[in-house]
Amino acid sequence: MAIVTYTLGPKKLRGFTEAERVRLDAMTDEEITAAALSDPDNPPLTEEELQHIDDVWFLRDVRKATGLSQAKFAAAYRINLGRLRDLEQGRTRVDSALRAYYTVIAQRPDVVTACLAS
Repeated sequence: MAIVTYTLGPKKLRGFTEAERVRLDAMTDEEITAAALSDPDNPPLTEEELQHIDDVWFLRDVRKATGLSQAKFAAAYRINLGRLRDLEQGRTRVDSALRAYYTVIAQRPDVVTACLAS
């Protein structure tokens, strides 16, 4: 069997082949779940891993809602740029204080900006 490699990206997702689609369509939901759970190369995510993914998306969404680049957001809200990048790329964990700070930024960026300016 030949090895096939794929380069995936947000605009280039690998779809199912016709044979894969037919095979999946023939399986029940229980069979699909059992097959997924038995795959040693792709174990299910833990609750902690799922929470980490949610945190990363939350931080990114808050920053993007401001319309600022990472560098400008870090400067405006006094967050270390390296830490911000590590957080948004999922390399480090979000602590509860930072999550709370982002929640305030998301809801009242004007208040946070005014407080930091004084």
